[in-house]
Parts: sequence; structure tokens; C-alpha cells
Amino acid sequence: MAAPAAARCLRGAVGFAGFGRFARLTRRLTSSQHHTAKRSDGFQGVQPPAIPVDKLKVSYSRSSGPGGQHVNKVSTKAEVRFHVNTAEWIPEEVRDEIVLKNKTRINKAGELIVTSEVSRSQQRNLENCLQKISEIITEASQRPPEPSEDDIALRAQRLQRRNLVRLEQKKIQSATKRGRQVDFD
Repeated sequence: MAAPAAARCLRGAVGFAGFGRFARLTRRLTSSQHHTAKRSDGFQGVQPPAIPVDKLKVSYSRSSGPGGQHVNKVSTKAEVRFHVNTAEWIPEEVRDEIVLKNKTRINKAGELIVTSEVSRSQQRNLENCLQKISEIITEASQRPPEPSEDDIALRAQRLQRRNLVRLEQKKIQSATKRGRQVDFD
């Protein structure tokens, strides 16, 4: 049986050792469907779409931090990037929200860059990057809850109270300035 296209494109980058784990990860990420789900906390939200790993640019570099001679020999830091505005697998309104919320992670070319160097394993760092991308998409796809009638009434009451306080302060300031004027009659 042939490996999925997403797994085939990264086979050389990951290596054959532990490829089965990566293939399971890719199958799990690419097989989920994009649909609306009702969560246990009552939030009606959009489940993040499957991440097509073949659309991502994956590169590895040397990781920083302690590790002795091993850290100087092996490139374990994973860097995953993709162009946000051309990612058809993400809904357009979610893409716009990703751009707004992650300005510091997007370069001038419009690519979202996610890195991980928490482990000394390329595979685990790649999984961590994919998890971070999934969390970014989930966070961007959440909509704020609709305000209840009580919330709307409370906001209106607060606005009315603020306006009354503002008008009172305005009258006090006006009276102070009127008292400073000199009549030349």
C-alpha cells in the first residue's frame, strides 16, 4: 500500500526511522473533516480543518541550548511555514483573523512561521509545530458568544450612567470657566 502524499513528501526530510509514527500523524491530521461541532462548554464553533502537510514548507536546523556534542551535529529544530493568504484549506475569515492575531509570526512574504526545539527529535519537534498550527487555527476560528438580553440591558445602563457623569463634569467645568470671566461693563 502506498503512503499518503503528505507523508511521501516528507519521508526524506524525516528519515525512515520512526516513519510509521509520522505516517499515523499525517493520516490523523489529513483524515479529519471540516465541520461545525458543539463543544461541551456550549460553544458553537468551527472545528479546525485538516492540515495538509504537503502544503507546508518544513526545514530543520541546529537547535540551541545544552546537549553537548550531539547538539552541534544534528539538526533537530523544526521550522514549518506556509503562506497564509493562499492556504485554501483554511476559511477566508479565519485566515484574516490569523493575520491579525499573529503579526509577529508572519514575515514580509506573508508566510506564517512556526518553530519548535523542545525536543532533541526532529519528529517530535515537527509534531509540536503541527500542534501549534492547529492551535493557531482553532484560536482564530473561535467567535465571541452572542450577548444575552441582560448583558445588552446592563451595557445600556452603564452607557447612560457614563453620559450623565460626563454631562455633570461638563457643567462643573463650564461653571468654573464662567466664574473666571471678567465683566468690563
